[in-house]
Amino acid sequence: MKITIVAGARPNFIKIAPIIKAIEKKQQDGADVSFRLVHTGQHYDKNLSDTFFEELNIPHPNANLEVKSGSQSVQTAAIMIAFEQELIQNPCDLVLVVGDVNSTMACAIVAKKLNIKVTHVEAGIRSGDMTMPEEINRIVTDSITDYFFTTSTWAGENLLKYGANPASIHFVGNVMIDTLYQNLDRSSPPVFWSEYHLETGNYIILTLHRPANVDEEKSLIHLLEGIDKMVGDKKIIFPIHPRTKAILGETNLQLKNILFVDPQGYLNFMYLIKNSFAVITDSGGISEETTVLGIPCFTMRNNTERPETQTIGTNTLVGTSIENLEKIFGAFLVDGPRKAGIPALWDGKASERIIDILLNTYNQ
Repeated sequence: MKITIVAGARPNFIKIAPIIKAIEKKQQDGADVSFRLVHTGQHYDKNLSDTFFEELNIPHPNANLEVKSGSQSVQTAAIMIAFEQELIQNPCDLVLVVGDVNSTMACAIVAKKLNIKVTHVEAGIRSGDMTMPEEINRIVTDSITDYFFTTSTWAGENLLKYGANPASIHFVGNVMIDTLYQNLDRSSPPVFWSEYHLETGNYIILTLHRPANVDEEKSLIHLLEGIDKMVGDKKIIFPIHPRTKAILGETNLQLKNILFVDPQGYLNFMYLIKNSFAVITDSGGISEETTVLGIPCFTMRNNTERPETQTIGTNTLVGTSIENLEKIFGAFLVDGPRKAGIPALWDGKASERIIDILLNTYNQ
């Protein structure tokens, strides 16, 4: 079985790493399986792409489509054009896509039009918010997927509502958590750890990149000023996303606690997360990692496609207003963290399950 694996953005790299390791393990056991790794180039900042291949011991891509940025339509079209040529020149039995970025949807469409089967890892998650480009990517990808691999039973129920074949839905767990477990002992402090006098529990991690939070400069500044004031004597480490940095431009912010740092590599970022007091974010993936690490997480969104991080894990959805965040975070400072656990099958073995299922299905 020949598998083409697609990676396009930071979360994709984290998800494909354990899948590649699972394939390599099967190869060592004599299984007839090979992979070709295609990087679409959707993220091209070194700290958001190349670093992850190096840190997670992923082989360098067999092809880099070098699509880079653009509007939703421009980027999606460019990926489709380039990936079509990639598949024509390098035929395969299966295209494996992960997550919900533009590369996921674009490459799934191309594969199906070339009559190649599609596997979607992290299938079935839904936010219910059609203003999110990711939600459209999820729905389109799942509508043409052949093999669905889910992180929760809830995701499988979503797929059934959309008419997916029950026999094609496989609850396997979370590949992001595979990567977390495989690399947690390798995590290391960033270069600024000593400079900023960071210690376990004396700082908060902040990440923002979603349009609702960062697209309007005045509201973004209002949000940052509010967060800066509400945390008491805690430092706030803010690895600023290129998108957010561009919106702030040369604004002269008078912030007491927020420390702006460059985007971090995976090993440094996981070290920061696991040693933090709490995390404030608008990322879905980070809410999964904090759940496993037992770190309180406050997600600045009105919805989430990962409800298990709330019902079982450490995540609290707080909306996009600073006033609501202040209220909920203030209560947390008084009451402490709530009781939380880890969702079923988030045990570090999801990738092994995926490859076992694919090999068994292919050999039938």
